[in-house]
Amino acid sequence: MSMKNYEFWFVVGSQDLYGEETLKKVAEHAKIMADAFDKAPEIPCKVVYKPTVLTPNSIERTVIEANYDEKCAGIITWMHTFSPSKMWIAGLSKLQKPMLHLNTQFNRDIPWNEIDMDFMNLNQSAHGDREHGFIGARLRLPRKIVSGYWEDTNVRSRIGNWMRAAVGAYESRRLKVCRFGDNMREVAVTEGDKVEAQIKLGWQVNGYGVGDLIKRMNAVTEAQIDAKMEEYKSRYDIKTDNIDAIRYQAREEIALRQFLENGGFGAFTDTFQDLQEMRQLPGLAVQNLMKDGYGFGGEGDWKTAALDRVMKLMADGLAGGTAFMEDYTYHMEPGREAILGAHMLEVDPSISVTRPQIEVHPLGIGDREPPARLTFQTGDGPAIVATLIDMGDRFRMIVNDVEACSPYEDMPKLPVARVMWKPLPDLSTSAEAWILAGGAHHTVMSYQLNAEHMRDFCEIMGIEFIHINKDTTIPQLSKELIWNDIVWKLK
Repeated sequence: MSMKNYEFWFVVGSQDLYGEETLKKVAEHAKIMADAFDKAPEIPCKVVYKPTVLTPNSIERTVIEANYDEKCAGIITWMHTFSPSKMWIAGLSKLQKPMLHLNTQFNRDIPWNEIDMDFMNLNQSAHGDREHGFIGARLRLPRKIVSGYWEDTNVRSRIGNWMRAAVGAYESRRLKVCRFGDNMREVAVTEGDKVEAQIKLGWQVNGYGVGDLIKRMNAVTEAQIDAKMEEYKSRYDIKTDNIDAIRYQAREEIALRQFLENGGFGAFTDTFQDLQEMRQLPGLAVQNLMKDGYGFGGEGDWKTAALDRVMKLMADGLAGGTAFMEDYTYHMEPGREAILGAHMLEVDPSISVTRPQIEVHPLGIGDREPPARLTFQTGDGPAIVATLIDMGDRFRMIVNDVEACSPYEDMPKLPVARVMWKPLPDLSTSAEAWILAGGAHHTVMSYQLNAEHMRDFCEIMGIEFIHINKDTTIPQLSKELIWNDIVWKLK
């Protein structure tokens, strides 16, 4: 999970009418910009300069090479001079990677005393990028447009945000999800069309018998468990005398990890309704795997498991954490309205701000032994919660901006990791909007990503995006949902 493993090609457009000296300047400026982007802290991925494209053939060849380059996660285009957009039709029609159209110019200010026609011929982004914008619109090409001076921090941050979405799309298209058992019985929102998910999102979602996992558990050695226990001690504080319960979770984790690594899986699910002869529902085992980057969904929720993994990849290198989450209960005290999020066991320690503790407590569901689990405190600050639902004719992502906060009081009888948040614009409006849009009770919570990251991801993947934020009203959202139904039925 390293953003620097991915490349974005900086492709600058011009034409062959300006003469050799102008084109030398174009190449010189493009190299300077690509190198500066590559070194900028706001840009998470490698930026690769590509020679100026001047003809339909050079454009098409560059696009085809980008499509088939395994390191290339997208292209950034910029028209330093005028590049007639009919030249781009063949290439852009073949483009299979995400594209960002950067509208900028090399110089920030007009050189009032020196400006002449040579300068004007060289610096034509103000109309060259409009020509390029037209062909993107005419081709109905999904693309991100960022306008502003290329050295500005905000411009670079927006480029970096889009890069994270493009990396998420890249990894989404090769993500494998392992399902141990099926969905929780009679639950609707965790169901979905796995064939359509593979067509649209690239997710390969397949089921495996819990017995296959148990066979691996039976083969785990005491020496392997001893080593895993040392890992737990280095990461967490042990606050229980029931060491056998922790060792059993270690056995489960070792078997799970082997299964996932051997199968090339990035995400997985389980369900407490299908444990067979397993003594505990995986708790600590799942939490430790999530800490290492695996996506997870409880009760067989493969959509949330996959989204969890994709968002973790998108967030690499950012401060905070990204975690599988579930809406549990409301606090409706006037002026302090909030949601308490948690899960039976599987809250990801990546969002912890304290050193997690291993505890053992009865679960109250699943008819198994009390499982070992991690408990910890989570942080305050802006965050998002995101969910993905299957509407039958399309996938819909719903994102709510929230303000995470510490629980108002201790909860000594609730020994699970948990977090509270105040949803925007307020609890009542947010809850009504979420329910109106069909949002699930499972989400991915992220302190690292924001709604722009997720909107860019949805636009790249071609799925519906709903954003509940400080400006949301129910009448306006109702109209948006009606309009979306009409638009998506026409697609």
